[in-house]
Amino acid sequence: MKLSKLSRGFHRWGSIIALLPITIIIFSGIVLQLKKDVAYIQPPTQDGAGTEPTIGFERILEVAKTVPEAEIESWEDVDRLDVRPGNGVVKVQCKNRYEIQIDTGTAEILHVAFRRSDLIESIHDGSYFNDHFKLWVFLPAGILLAALLLTGVHLFLMPYLVRRKRVAGVGRPRD
Repeated sequence: MKLSKLSRGFHRWGSIIALLPITIIIFSGIVLQLKKDVAYIQPPTQDGAGTEPTIGFERILEVAKTVPEAEIESWEDVDRLDVRPGNGVVKVQCKNRYEIQIDTGTAEILHVAFRRSDLIESIHDGSYFNDHFKLWVFLPAGILLAALLLTGVHLFLMPYLVRRKRVAGVGRPRD
């Protein structure tokens, strides 16, 4: 079987198989490109009063507990802390996807908003569905996309290579 025929067949069926996961990856990736520019996706980072944190972890938890939307009772309800000393802010990211931005100098709440970027990232990498789906659907789709790139380049260059061979063979004497 010729390489060109094999490439065309693989390219055709591979693209059909990978269509859904790659479409999800592409569109969620486009949305993620905008996360720093669109407050609906990810709340913008606020600026606090100072640049050196003067409040401790217990004060951060105490302040975060006062936000009803966050539903924080203890550290178990907190997903992570993102400390930005240059902005004078600590972002408390809750397990229910809310984000509380607290001034690290005054312990004042600067901003409370729902954070969608983590949800979109989990859709983008396939972990939203579950870890098996991520490893057995999204990973193979990514590998398949790389193979489609190679076969696509081959199919694109093939006519040029054939034409070049023909032109090079025209001026040669025959045996």
